[in-house]
Amino acid sequence: MKESLHRYFRMGLIQWMSHPDRPVLDSLRAIAQDDFFDAVEVCQFKNEEDRAAAAKLLESAHMTVCYGGQPRLLGTGLNPNDLDEEGRLRAQETLLEGIEEARQLGAKGLAFLAGKWQLETREEAYQQLLKTTRALCDRAAQYGMMIELEVFDFDMDKAALIGPAPLAARFAADMRTTHANFGLMVDLSHFPTTYETSRFVIRTLRPYITHLHIGNAVVQKGCDGYGDQHPRFGFPNSANDTEELLDFFRVLKEEGFLDAQNPLVLSLEVKPRADEDDGAVLAGTKRVIRRAWALLED
Repeated sequence: MKESLHRYFRMGLIQWMSHPDRPVLDSLRAIAQDDFFDAVEVCQFKNEEDRAAAAKLLESAHMTVCYGGQPRLLGTGLNPNDLDEEGRLRAQETLLEGIEEARQLGAKGLAFLAGKWQLETREEAYQQLLKTTRALCDRAAQYGMMIELEVFDFDMDKAALIGPAPLAARFAADMRTTHANFGLMVDLSHFPTTYETSRFVIRTLRPYITHLHIGNAVVQKGCDGYGDQHPRFGFPNSANDTEELLDFFRVLKEEGFLDAQNPLVLSLEVKPRADEDDGAVLAGTKRVIRRAWALLED
């Protein structure tokens, strides 16, 4: 494409993923000073002082702020589709707290994921997830905010209820019958873990997609990095690199997602390994993105 990537997307970075070992404010300063990024995704802060400093920094950098509620669940074992009502309410409460924190940071929404499930109780879990999500949308609507459910693998690593694209479409359709401020977040790195392709996922979920992630995954059992670990592009035995990202861009273009008037956030979700330099991994990810975009036909 001759036109800039930034014409059609607000390029973002998941802060806690790309800089796992840096102090959060140091990480955010580095991101804010990098004009490749138009948006940043943050999660729960440990103290009010850092949260206030982060809000001021990101406002001064003129960045779009997104809030990830996923760590509030993954780090605690809370399940928004818990069949035990007390357990479901605990998950709901931490996500409601996340909405309030997101507001303080200047974010316009909160993203989260479904919890684990069992085949014999999948429908009951589905109804529990609807209850939680509707409560979140009710609260978010008071502030003009969105709620986004990220689509994860259903049997590989996170083993989340939502789940393959057809089930995600059903859930989003059910949510949209009652709440306009609900959308889906889809992640290129999750497509191999749900045994699906960019074309299938994006076409199936097209009316409901409000947020995009790109990344990589290893889906060969027994290989280093197996599961939903978000290694860099080109990692050994991994599923995604320049060719797969180019295909992702092509499908987005075909399906009308290149909208200069209302660009979606498109965030890099990449995590350096323990022996890798986070700056080098991030630079490598940008190189893959630029190459794939350059190969996209006008």
